[in-house]
Amino acid sequence: MTTSAAVPTGSDGAITGGGSVTDRLVGANETYANEFTDPGMDARPVLGVAVVACMDARLDLHAALGLELGDCHTIRNAGGVVTDDVIRSLTISQRALGTRSVVLIHHTGCGLESLTEEFRHELEMEVGQRPAWAVEAFRDVDQDVRQSMQRVRTSPFLLHTDDVRGFVFDVRTGLLREIDPAGSGAGTSA
Repeated sequence: MTTSAAVPTGSDGAITGGGSVTDRLVGANETYANEFTDPGMDARPVLGVAVVACMDARLDLHAALGLELGDCHTIRNAGGVVTDDVIRSLTISQRALGTRSVVLIHHTGCGLESLTEEFRHELEMEVGQRPAWAVEAFRDVDQDVRQSMQRVRTSPFLLHTDDVRGFVFDVRTGLLREIDPAGSGAGTSA
C-alpha cells in the first residue's frame, strides 16, 4: 500500500516539488472530480450504522470494516471518545438520517494515552485562554471504550441505544477486539 509517507519531503518535513500539502490535496481533488460520477446516493447510510473512531491516520476504517461509500456515517475525533459533539452528531445521524446502530472504535498506541489534562493548563499558559473542551485523556483503552459505550447508552437525545458495541483496533495486526461493556474478561475477537 502506498501512503503519503512515500511523498518526497525536505528536511523540514514539507512536501518537495512545489506547493503545499493543501495544494497537493486540491490537485488530487481535480483528478478525482474529472473521473467522478454522481452515485445518486441519499445521505442516509445504507447499513444504518454510525461509526465513532479515533482520528489516527493509521485507521483506514472503510477498508478495516469492509465498508463502501454510503454504508455508514463516520464520526472521528482525538481518541474516538464520546464527547458532547459526538452525541450531537449521533443524534442527527439517528433522528434525521435513520441510523440505528453505533460502533465505537479506539485503538492500540493512542496518543491520548500519553497526555493528561495538564495539556489544557499548558495551552492556557501559552495562549492566555483556557480551552472549553476537555482533553479526554485515558490510561486504559478498554475502560475508555466502556465509558464511551455508557455515554451513548445513557444519552437522552439518542433514540437507539440497544445496538452499541465497542472495539479496540490493533494498529499492528489490523484486528478488532470487542470490549465487554460490563468489564468482565479481556474482550473477544470480532
